[in-house]
Amino acid sequence: MADPSSYRPKPGQIPDSPGVYKFRDEHGRVIYVGKAKSLRQRLSSYFQDLANLHPRTRTMVTTAAAVEWTVVSTEVEALQLEYSWIKEFDPRFNVKYRDDKSYPSLAVTLNEEFPRVQVMRGAKKKGVRYFGPYAHAWAIRETVDLMLRVFPVRTCSAGVFKRSAQIGRPCLLGYIGKCSAPCVGRVTAEEHRQLAEEFCDFMAGRTGTYLRRLEERMHEAAEDMEYEKAARLRDDIGALKRAMEKNAVVLADATDADLIAVAEDELEAAVQIFHVRGGRVRGQRGWVTDKVEAVDTAGLVEHALQQLYGEERGDAVPKEVLVPAVPEPAEPVAQWLAERRGSRVDLRIPQRGDKKDLMETVQRNAQQALALHKTKRASDLTTRSRALEEIAEALGLDSAPLRVECFDISHLQGDDVVASMVVFEDGLPRKSEYRRFQIKSFAGQDDVRSMHEVVSRRFRRYLQEKQKTGEWQEEATGAPEVSGATEASGIAGAPGATETSGAPGVLGAPGVPGAVETPGSTGSTGSTGSTGQPLDGPDGPDGPDGPDGPDGLDQGPSGPIDEEGRPKRFAYPPQLVVVDGGKPQVAAAQRALDELGVDDVAVCGLAKRLEEVWLPDEEDPVVLPRSSEGLYLLQRVRDEAHRFAITYQRSKRAKSLKAGPLDTVPGLGDSRKQALLKHFGSVKRLRAATVEQICEVPGVGRKTAETVAAALAGAAPAAPAVNTATGEIIEDEAAGAASSNGGTRP
Repeated sequence: MADPSSYRPKPGQIPDSPGVYKFRDEHGRVIYVGKAKSLRQRLSSYFQDLANLHPRTRTMVTTAAAVEWTVVSTEVEALQLEYSWIKEFDPRFNVKYRDDKSYPSLAVTLNEEFPRVQVMRGAKKKGVRYFGPYAHAWAIRETVDLMLRVFPVRTCSAGVFKRSAQIGRPCLLGYIGKCSAPCVGRVTAEEHRQLAEEFCDFMAGRTGTYLRRLEERMHEAAEDMEYEKAARLRDDIGALKRAMEKNAVVLADATDADLIAVAEDELEAAVQIFHVRGGRVRGQRGWVTDKVEAVDTAGLVEHALQQLYGEERGDAVPKEVLVPAVPEPAEPVAQWLAERRGSRVDLRIPQRGDKKDLMETVQRNAQQALALHKTKRASDLTTRSRALEEIAEALGLDSAPLRVECFDISHLQGDDVVASMVVFEDGLPRKSEYRRFQIKSFAGQDDVRSMHEVVSRRFRRYLQEKQKTGEWQEEATGAPEVSGATEASGIAGAPGATETSGAPGVLGAPGVPGAVETPGSTGSTGSTGSTGQPLDGPDGPDGPDGPDGPDGLDQGPSGPIDEEGRPKRFAYPPQLVVVDGGKPQVAAAQRALDELGVDDVAVCGLAKRLEEVWLPDEEDPVVLPRSSEGLYLLQRVRDEAHRFAITYQRSKRAKSLKAGPLDTVPGLGDSRKQALLKHFGSVKRLRAATVEQICEVPGVGRKTAETVAAALAGAAPAAPAVNTATGEIIEDEAAGAASSNGGTRP
């Protein structure tokens, strides 16, 4: 690792003018290219205290061994030179977009004597007219098939064309009227080129004039009683209109614009572009990139503009480019685009109307492209293996952490404090192993104390499982005793604390008074905990994202199983514990393990602000490269734990808002609650009713009526509501209507 001060230019050496600079490593390779309005100010920002630099910038300047620069006259020249150098040197620390797939385009080879219409991929060639790109090649072929009826341009390969000319007989398309057959001299080269140019004009959006011309010829043929010719022209018009319908009309007819949207996270970004010509979407393409340099949305847009228009000239650059953020300063970029087009180009953010609506559609496409890219990346076995190896190397582990557990705390201003535990095995989520915790040993907001409690409870249960088999006494003589009484006392086992998971079913926690755990996949729906009350509905608090949700199949038990074949809860330890947070949370988790005598589990934390990895008893964090697969996997684990925790916290908050006296009645379901409220009109009247009156409600027996009467008699009635404007006491006559919507407050 190089010291930036060793190659820092001397004061006064760097000019205060526009230019482009290059950082080189010790081998002379260019690792970063940048431009600046003032080289002196920009380069000076790199040579400051390393602690003040962004982690990505810090990695770049410590990898570099030299810096050099080139002075230019204007910022536009700097932009052009930066693009040229990035293409030439391919620096590792510059954002480089890569196509998430090779998009096909419709190409017309005007550089040949007899132009050919075909599907082309890859780099563009000089003298070829391109339309698109399109999402699918079959969409191009369908359009061409319709267009050839009106514009019978050659589509055959050079070999087929040459053989047909030699034998004097055209191919099948020539016989059915979808090729003008220039190979056998049915049309001259000039006539065929005119057909190709008309084809290009129609594809470029100049459709109205040509359709009107065909309609006039059709009417003239009908007036001259040339009905066969008129019918053929009518069919040609229909074919062209069907071809036009394949491109959706989204903007005004004269609009030529490109819309660029960006979806990003801390590590990656996806760009989607819609090409609108003549008011219709004529093409779509997208890129993805690793954010290997410190860059914001405006910077990503600038890089996208360079890659999109760096090799384009003329009409390929549209009159208008709509973006989510305008690069700063915007004038050099707009001027650079205008030079490539040859006329003014508007670069702006859409504010209202159809263009803003279309931009939202492009943004959704970008988000879906980023999600799809992440899914493909996570499913690759080689990538996952490399990620686990990078984590092991960065954290100094003896082997790759095949099982990783991550903990996160969630609350709303100190209320309904919950925690989540998610499990990744071999780099993939194992949702049947997920767990959720309620923090009830203390009130208020204390993420550090909550983290200590949750980790203690998780590993205390692990030690309990080992005690049952006698493994713990053999392995750790003199370790602290772990029992159900211990679980029920202290921070970790406070009475009333519960542990649940995101799937249906509740199983009791033997030996733990007041604590209930729900496994991720097994158990019977609607079973009860120690209080006898159902904890969750059919989908569990996490809803459809449980093990039977869209992710597909439950992956089965992991690790030890009991006599009946069910997985032992918390019996399988992880190799790595990840906590969502920085140094304090990591210290709390490590302290919990030390107190229990667990010394074979590594601990780290991932701080979201700068994606730094913190280790226990370390003053400085571990900074993984932004392109590291290991960092990407840690981020996925942390984000999944956050999602699981916040989903549970929201469900608890929603339940607490709807809770009422009838919700505490054992065995009283929603249907009979609704029937009681409908019959009596309000909870106040129900509380005043006798057991006999309650029995009159359809579906309510005497035993249930006695239970309801006893529960409501024990619940303290709420204070009367008062109208603050008039001082009038509001009777609780309308409470039934409110309660019938889900709440049963008195």
